[in-house]
Amino acid sequence: MKQHVLLASLLGLSLAAGAAVLKTDVAKSSVSATFKQMNVPVESKFKKHNIVIDYNDKSPEASKATVEIETASLDLGEAEMNKEVAKKEWFNSAQFPKATFTSTSIKSAGAGKLTVTGKLTIKGKAADVSFPLSVKADGKNQVFDGSLPIKRLAFNIGEGEWKDTGMVADDVIIKFHVVATQ
Repeated sequence: MKQHVLLASLLGLSLAAGAAVLKTDVAKSSVSATFKQMNVPVESKFKKHNIVIDYNDKSPEASKATVEIETASLDLGEAEMNKEVAKKEWFNSAQFPKATFTSTSIKSAGAGKLTVTGKLTIKGKAADVSFPLSVKADGKNQVFDGSLPIKRLAFNIGEGEWKDTGMVADDVIIKFHVVATQ
């Protein structure tokens, strides 16, 4: 019985000293994708995403983050193009409605800087990724900014005739700005 009380006490202490789940301010947060189409930069926003950050500013390595993005929510600024990117050749949103990221490691990289490593899954393809992230306090909020460069073809985004990178470049930068509070 004493072992159970001791274990419960230790768990309680480790949880109290650990990270705190932050509440994301969806209205102030954004996730976008920037790419070149016919060599012209295009920035598009994902309108629906769920970002959960379990953050410990005193001990970043105790932190965790998960991101879910609804692939059909990509807004290219034109309804027909939005429908097109949800099709099988692009995101195949019917079969793969969400792209996900789950952190496996968050480390301090100096004042206000973190290095985040984790698993990115898009269209059923998973890859280990790592990227820099800045974090700053803004009143009661924590503000996280970062970008993650990817190759769209590594995730089968743009199949068939769309594999040709002359029309849509292979390089995509996923940018995010997250405002969250306890």
